[in-house]
Amino acid sequence: MRYAIALILLFGLALPARADFAPVTERDGFVSLISGRDLTRFGIRLKVTPDGHIRGRAFGRDVRGAWRWDGDYFCRSLYWGEMDLGPNCQAVRLNGDTIRFISDQGTGQFADLYLR
Repeated sequence: MRYAIALILLFGLALPARADFAPVTERDGFVSLISGRDLTRFGIRLKVTPDGHIRGRAFGRDVRGAWRWDGDYFCRSLYWGEMDLGPNCQAVRLNGDTIRFISDQGTGQFADLYLR
């Protein structure tokens, strides 16, 4: 329990305020952000390629998938190991080298990754 509270405090304090994130609503802008860079976070390293592929590892399992841009959203289909995470269209936000993906067209949970 003590470790869980410490992790929540650590990650909670490390997240920038929501107002600091600018929307990314165009495919070309997104591609310019991800080209030649990895998306990372503790235990996660992903390559999102301009040609629509997602590859990498997360918490000891391979990650593979595909993505496309639809309107203002990054839409992906993803496998984590053998688990099919299915399709999801996500809002994308940017703050410096932190990219935020918000599930369910910006109404769901979010994940922050670092552009490296």
